Amino acid sequence: MKEPVPAPLWLRLAALGYDLLVLVAVWMLVAALVLAAFGGDVDVAHQPPLYHVVLQAALLVSTGAYFALSWARAGRTIGMRAWHLRLVDAAGGRAPSARQSLLRFAVAMVSALAVGLGFAWCLVDRERRGWHDLAARTRLERVPRGG
Repeated sequence: MKEPVPAPLWLRLAALGYDLLVLVAVWMLVAALVLAAFGGDVDVAHQPPLYHVVLQAALLVSTGAYFALSWARAGRTIGMRAWHLRLVDAAGGRAPSARQSLLRFAVAMVSALAVGLGFAWCLVDRERRGWHDLAARTRLERVPRGG
């Protein structure tokens, strides 16, 4: 059996680009539901301050759920499937646990807030791991075509 090949940063970003297309649809649905819960007034300037807090929290939770559930259930998001990538537990080679997936998402958010430094770490790490992979003890690897 061949040794797994770590995914380079450009493939990670390509998969994320695909996932953003899915997330835009999810965000539109979530925003519509939150807007409906607050009376459906499209002029958001007239919504109470709580509306904005609830909307931002709902968008963050739905984003985290998309990634964490995809990783924990199959080790792959839709974008990762398209680019033949798989997320695995670094120790066992299986899909990460729900805890690992949530931790990975949380640290990825910190990485993004740090101007992407946590993602760029893939460029210097020998095994191409980002901060989120190091924290969650996961690795992103290429999947052979047809695998």
